[in-house]
Amino acid sequence: MIPPKKPYNEQQRLKEVKSYSLLDTLPEQEYDDITELIASLCDTPISLVTLLDADRNFLKSHHGVPFNESPREISFCGHAILEPEDLFVVEDARVDHRFADNPIVKEHNAIFYAGAPLRTQNGFPLGTLCIFDTKPRQLTEKQKTIIVAMAKQVVKLFELHRNNKLLENNKVLLELRNQDLKNFAGLVSHDLKSPLGTITSLAKLLREEYNLKFDETGIQYLDYIEESSLTLNKYIDGMLGYYKSDDLLSQRKQETSLLSIYEEIEDILFVDNAEFKHPKEDTTITVNKPALLQIFINLVGNALKYNHHQVPFVTSTFSETETHYKFTVGDNGIGIDEEKQKVIFQLFKTAGEKDRHGEKGSGIGLATVLNLVTKLGGTISLDSELQKGTTFTFTVKK
Repeated sequence: MIPPKKPYNEQQRLKEVKSYSLLDTLPEQEYDDITELIASLCDTPISLVTLLDADRNFLKSHHGVPFNESPREISFCGHAILEPEDLFVVEDARVDHRFADNPIVKEHNAIFYAGAPLRTQNGFPLGTLCIFDTKPRQLTEKQKTIIVAMAKQVVKLFELHRNNKLLENNKVLLELRNQDLKNFAGLVSHDLKSPLGTITSLAKLLREEYNLKFDETGIQYLDYIEESSLTLNKYIDGMLGYYKSDDLLSQRKQETSLLSIYEEIEDILFVDNAEFKHPKEDTTITVNKPALLQIFINLVGNALKYNHHQVPFVTSTFSETETHYKFTVGDNGIGIDEEKQKVIFQLFKTAGEKDRHGEKGSGIGLATVLNLVTKLGGTISLDSELQKGTTFTFTVKK
């Protein structure tokens, strides 16, 4: 017997093998289907998908044998990965000096072998798709072609497994980073609110206690301090709302009266000089109510704020498809410039217009809306014309 040599780039090859995270994994139907098919087409009792580790041959799929690994030094696959051909064939191991006294041949009567190396795009042979028989034989050209073709499919399954694993790992990392950002935002916001409140209070105290001692410029400085403090406070509240919006998504879907949602919006946002037109029929929908309510509060709230009419007018419609609920929120407000429509859903991006109270937005509300709508399985778009109004259309997956 001649033990197989190690490839010249063995360390890089082993690194490639481990990158697929397949060693010591449980059997999977996709690989077992292939080995069963190959054994049937070639009429052999044994078919394997193998991965060559440092000192063992791990059998990812083992049709016809009860074990899932064997020593690499006695493996036929160790020889197969060294060959440049697409298929390595040993028609009768008993008369081949490389395998004549191999324990696999003597103890398990493994006489015939054919193995197709599982080569990656980088050219590294990870292992083989192989078959064994207990008698000497030859393969037809069609059988050889099928084994090589199926070996390529095995490699594609390996790639798919690795990509899925990378996506899962990236998802975990993103979730951890997002949690860190939420914690950071909460900590910073808490630490900022206290001194910010002090600044605001001191500005008011100076105005009340020393107002007569300030000239016009001094009073203007106090106005700047108070205005800046209020603006910063809005940013802090907005950031907290943005990062806490994910908490709303943890709520379970429930049967909800659509009319009750509209009535809650009226109670929260509307005053006597505003009109809100919406469907009056009491439709039952199954949704994450807190998240949907937050979307409406942001959109309807913006429709009221960015509106210079004496009587702001807001309208909402509802419809549904087989898979989604569809809502609109329209207004008769100031509208949004076409160029700015492309960026207003980005965090900290605004249309640059002041609301009816003379204040500019933080650029957080619509980013929060987009985050909620996307994670509820929907989409959002808008149609707007300057000085005529804006209509937002969004969907939520049923």
